[in-house]
Amino acid sequence: MANKSAFASGEWKTLLESVMAAGLAVSAAEPSGLWGLLKESFASGTLLAKAKMETGSNELVKAVVDDFATSEGRAASRDDLKEKLGGKKPAEVKAACIAILSEVDGILSAKAPGDADAFKGWLRQISQSVAEASSEGGFLGICGVVVSDAEKATVSEISRALKLPG
Repeated sequence: MANKSAFASGEWKTLLESVMAAGLAVSAAEPSGLWGLLKESFASGTLLAKAKMETGSNELVKAVVDDFATSEGRAASRDDLKEKLGGKKPAEVKAACIAILSEVDGILSAKAPGDADAFKGWLRQISQSVAEASSEGGFLGICGVVVSDAEKATVSEISRALKLPG
């Protein structure tokens, strides 16, 4: 089982960034206003808390969640993401987040192949949960769809970037 010590500092920072990138890519694909963004952020945070509490969670997932729970871990990922995503339009944010997730696939394949599938599946679970968190279209969420076509396409792009089936 891989942990923080198995990765160079830049690689570890990318793993931390991937937690936020998985949700941000979906949010950027179909911006849904302030209320929708809050729901989507909550969905992502809920999966972080769940991974921390579940005894059966993958050890690498737990290590990333534990580090993300520290102010240093959050600051490292937030500051780097702010630099990478600052000033970008939603489509550019989505593309940059998917590039981060593609980079994560390479890091995990090289440094933690035994943990790769579980970690990448968890990232896809985050993106799917964010996609399902807020209705898209309609008026104030009424008559909208649970997951828009753009969100479905983004979850598929994330799966391809992570080299996951489906």
